[in-house]
Formats: sequence, C-alpha cells, structure tokens
Amino acid sequence: MVKPMNIPTYPDRTPLTIDHQHDVHRLLSPLQSGISEFTFAGLYLFRRTYEYHISLTPSYCEGRRDELIVTGREKHGSGEAEGFVMLPQGVPGIRLVDTLFQDFSSIKNLSETDAETWRIPLERKGFCVNQDRNNFDYLYTRKDLAELSGRKFHKKRNLVNAFINNYNYEEKRITRENRCDLYTVLDDWVEEKQFTGDFTAAKESIDLIDTLGLEGCITYIDGSPKAYSMGEVFCRGTMFAVHFEKGIGSYKGIYQFINQSFASMLDSSITYINREQDLGDQGLRQAKMSYRPTGFVKKYRVCHSDFSPCDEPDQD
Repeated sequence: MVKPMNIPTYPDRTPLTIDHQHDVHRLLSPLQSGISEFTFAGLYLFRRTYEYHISLTPSYCEGRRDELIVTGREKHGSGEAEGFVMLPQGVPGIRLVDTLFQDFSSIKNLSETDAETWRIPLERKGFCVNQDRNNFDYLYTRKDLAELSGRKFHKKRNLVNAFINNYNYEEKRITRENRCDLYTVLDDWVEEKQFTGDFTAAKESIDLIDTLGLEGCITYIDGSPKAYSMGEVFCRGTMFAVHFEKGIGSYKGIYQFINQSFASMLDSSITYINREQDLGDQGLRQAKMSYRPTGFVKKYRVCHSDFSPCDEPDQD
C-alpha cells in the first residue's frame, strides 16, 4: 500500500480537511460494504456536525497498518456528547480496540461482515456488539424506483402522475450552468420547514459539487427551481448514495416525482440506490419503508456492556 502522506498514525489525529480528499478516497473507494458514510463526501460534509478527526492504524496492527480510523462525537438523547470511532476497513485487531476504548465510548458503523467475524472475540473482551437499527441504510433497486411497477407502488405512481398532470415542469441534470438554482431550492426549503436541519452540509455540497464528484437533478415548475436530488456513485460503481433531497412540499407529489425521475436518469450499471438512514425518526422511517426497500445495509455498534446505546435489543 502507498502510505498516505498527510494523515498521522494513531494515537495522533488530525481534523478532516479538503486536503485529505485524495488519500481518504483512495482508502475508501475499494470498500464493498455499501455504508453511506464511508465516502470522502459523506465524511467531509458532516465533519463539523460530528467533529471528525482521522488517523491511520499503527504498525502493531499486523497486516492492517495504515488503514483509516475516523473519530467523532455525537449526542445520545439529552446527554452529553460521547466520543466514537469508525473503522471503515474493518477491525484491525483486538489490541487496537482495547486502546481505542481508553478514549472513546463506542465503535460505530461496523459492517455486518465484521460484526459476524469479530463478535465472539469482542464479547470475550467484555464488549457488546449490537445492531444499530436507527443507522441502517435503506437499499432500493434502481429499477424499482425508476419504474414504480406493480401493486406495491400504486400510491407512489398516483402521486407522480398527479404531479405530472398538475404542473408545468421540467427536469434537468445539475450542471455548472444551473447549479446556483440549488441554493434557491435550499433557501425556500428552510423557509417552508422553519428549521435549518442539515442546511450547512447541504449548502457546502452545492459549493463543492464538482470537487466532491457529486451529481443530481433539478425539478423546475413554471421555470422556477423547486426540488433537487444530489449524491454520488460509490461501492465500486454499483450503488448510488442520495445524500440530499430537497423540495417544496406544497407541490403535491414533488418528492415522489424527483425520486422516480432521478432514478430513471441514473446509468443502468447502478444496481442499488442507497437512501441512507432514518436516525430513529419515525416519520422518516415510515416514508422510507413505504418505498418497500429491497434490503438494508446493516450497521453495528460495539461498546462496553454498561454503555446505554447497547442496551437496546437487536432489531431486524
């Protein structure tokens, strides 16, 4: 492996910056787990939200040195922020896990494969390994979302048809010439919702759309931008992660339309569309489930047995 030049070895860490893009992309691009966070854009755009720092595995991780370690902080309920670790390339050894838990409360977003491989060794060391249902990524086939065929998508088709029949619309791919229209949609979305949500990350994704390799489409109604969908191809070109989807909800069927329209624009080489997690929001969970996911990218959390996020039972 060619050693990245600007990422320190753990326990040293450095805040994630745009200068790390080349090295981080090279480390993450071979991954096949389908975990939506594990792209450079997925990390960089939320670096402030989670206070992301990065480092590389130390030399004592035999055969696994110079793999990426991502550390961050998050709140659970109304409590104080807890430190966590992500190991995109998998668990590099129990010795490092013991070291990480001296400073952090949990390992987050462990893949299903690694959870199965490391469950027994980790549990023998006093850790628990549980499914993190709130962070499961929702998977859909591109074909299903593009065609909306069959009885299970009857309601979605009706909403798409209602949008098509009721509005003078136009759908365009995002280009350098029209990307400024995304700011208009985002500002109108904030005004309609009366909360900022992921506004900062969404705005920065527009600022850096070319740099980060993002792509998407914009929906216009009567010539004015009213919705957009944006994300990136990952998982060795087989999956598309939808990082942002914004629309003005007063236009009936606009979200169903842009969902279907953009899926139909994607290259046929893309098998799955990853619409990311619901973060435990029941309304969002219901909306994502209504599209009948073909499956989930399951994620696991490793923590001490007395750490509260591991108290919840596994959920399928």
